[in-house]
Amino acid sequence: MFVDSHCHLDKLELAHYPIDPENSPLDCAMQAAAESGVSHVLCIGIDLDTVAQVIQLAEEYPNVYATVGSHPLYQESRAPSVEELVSLAEHPKVIGIGETGLDYFYVKGDTAWQSERFVSHIQAAKQTGLPLVIHTRSAKEDTLSLLREHGEGQVKGVLHCFTEDLDMAQQAVDMGFYISISGIVTFNNAHELRAVVEAIPLERLLIETDAPWLTPAPHRGKPNEPKHVTLVAKKIAELKGVTVEEVAATTTENFFTLFNKAQS
Repeated sequence: MFVDSHCHLDKLELAHYPIDPENSPLDCAMQAAAESGVSHVLCIGIDLDTVAQVIQLAEEYPNVYATVGSHPLYQESRAPSVEELVSLAEHPKVIGIGETGLDYFYVKGDTAWQSERFVSHIQAAKQTGLPLVIHTRSAKEDTLSLLREHGEGQVKGVLHCFTEDLDMAQQAVDMGFYISISGIVTFNNAHELRAVVEAIPLERLLIETDAPWLTPAPHRGKPNEPKHVTLVAKKIAELKGVTVEEVAATTTENFFTLFNKAQS
């Protein structure tokens, strides 16, 4: 079985599913995922305005879990306090803190607000014992520095949709973090990412779709959804010279080891 360790069920584009009075388009997408061997899905919170919807989806579907956080690209959204994150994390289906982190690729100029919010999430992770879900882009040194300074070796988590260099991946793994691989690994120009996949032990990898974005080949240009996480696993298996079944089993075990509040 496969686990989609990072997606946005509340934002899926599902117009391609037929109108069914008994099953919603999301019901159809979840059924398609199950038929593809996807056993669990982690729906990611990105701001306080939509966190209730994300948690509600986790309540509606037994095999869906949720996280709570503030995405580093959404400056206009209200910054959650440590206390708010800790309170939201008390929900039984909330198993992680984030999505949080630093993005210097899209955000130029003053990024102090990103660092402040990132630190709040790190502190919430320390208080709750839940793992961090980290978005990091073109912010290698600051991301690692803040994790070391404020995590103090007490925080674990995952660098999701990883697109940085091998050195960053290895440093993160040395700190106890996992590296999550998205459909980008199937893109023709993803040479550096494929090198990361080849070098990092399978025992430290997760797989994800980041749906509705980053649809893997051969479906690029179409909306992404959890069923396509199997294509990510297939590419990893090819790069590592192992079976898809081994990738599925190991990444699933990795998911439940990291997100140990979830029930496998």
